[in-house]
Amino acid sequence: MTVRAGLLLLLALGVPAAGAQVIDVGRSRAEFDLHTRWGAIVRGRFPAFEGEVTTLADGRRQVRLRLATSSLEINGSPRYTALARGRGLFDAARHPWIEFTSEPYTASVLREGGALDGRLRMHGVEGRERFSLAPSSCARPGHGCEILAEGRVSRDDYGLDGWHWALADSVRFRLHVRFADD
Repeated sequence: MTVRAGLLLLLALGVPAAGAQVIDVGRSRAEFDLHTRWGAIVRGRFPAFEGEVTTLADGRRQVRLRLATSSLEINGSPRYTALARGRGLFDAARHPWIEFTSEPYTASVLREGGALDGRLRMHGVEGRERFSLAPSSCARPGHGCEILAEGRVSRDDYGLDGWHWALADSVRFRLHVRFADD
């Protein structure tokens, strides 16, 4: 087996690569907001997700994140949860994961805040997106304090075209990230 094939196998099995910091899903949160046409905000979360931040050979970092659409919950509403998981929105049965892989970035972005560009795959469509990292409030982001990332994506860009009469086009994602202990 080649080195590349071995690395791909480890990633497919969910084993972190050497130099990777695994996201602690028990202490992290993945949330989203949908806005209604009449001004209300529908808040939800993804209780099941996984991710890691890998340190590359040149010292930059890269994040990989997967959110399980079948786990998504709309706060306080089993009915809205079922609708959001259904064919009109996230279509969890046919598209079980939302995946994001960032472009390489420097550690200074974690401390100072800034743009995190990458590839988002959602609902069978892949596109380039930009998320924003908030400046850190501690010396070891992800360990001593959470890393906050957020961004908005267009539902239309990803074919989440159901409920247009009730929902605005934008979905806002928010991630509160903590790493597993060293």
